[in-house]
Amino acid sequence: MLIEQQHGAVLTLTLNRPEVRNAFNAELIARLTQVIDRAEDNESVRVLVLRGAGEHFCAGADLHWMAGMAEEAMADNVADARALGTLMLKLDHCRKAVVSLIQGAVMGGGVGLVACSDVVLADPTAFFALSETRLGLTPATIAPFVVAAIGARQARRYMLTGERIDVDCALHLGLVHQVASPGELDSVLAALIEQLLRGGPTSHRKIKKLIRDVGQRPTDDDLMDNLSWRIANQRVSAEGQEGMQAFLTKRPPHWWPESNQ
Repeated sequence: MLIEQQHGAVLTLTLNRPEVRNAFNAELIARLTQVIDRAEDNESVRVLVLRGAGEHFCAGADLHWMAGMAEEAMADNVADARALGTLMLKLDHCRKAVVSLIQGAVMGGGVGLVACSDVVLADPTAFFALSETRLGLTPATIAPFVVAAIGARQARRYMLTGERIDVDCALHLGLVHQVASPGELDSVLAALIEQLLRGGPTSHRKIKKLIRDVGQRPTDDDLMDNLSWRIANQRVSAEGQEGMQAFLTKRPPHWWPESNQ
């Protein structure tokens, strides 16, 4: 259902339900949430990579599971939906760099995973759809993350139509960062990871929080005071001093993989 593989500082999580295009059910949601929690506390993990087994990344919710929830009490349905919302929130707020490597179908909640990722690499077979409306549903728990990724204007169109978004359109919308052929995708990922590992671990965590915070506040003197404190605090920190001294002395900082060889 979920394959975990850690190589050095990279933890790869592969959704492994290819028979249903890696669709979510309650167990997969719970497993993903637990693993993200563990990764948060694991200082050896710097990068989290999400993949899908088989021909598709994630087809969203397993409809057999969703349909079965009609037999459950309303409170159980709310708790079930909240579990997916919790997964998305944890992924969006994850302190590690999150990369999604995608192919084939990316539907509904799968688009939510992509929207919560820091970097998205896709092969040309990838296509996307916020298709909940065609099932008489709404993309409620993924909406904040999708709107943040593509903007409210584009979200209006694609959430209301449920139409297919090809990979070129997804690239234009900003849902995807880079497209590469299936044969090149792993090497593109390796090059990206190399770049990510050059950044300071604390710096990454603070940058991700910074981006969330500045997107939610007006640009005024109070924000500038807050941001000035943040940069000054990081500048005098051990990590900030190490990074600057490494640059000045033309050596890699201690967190670079090269410095440990």
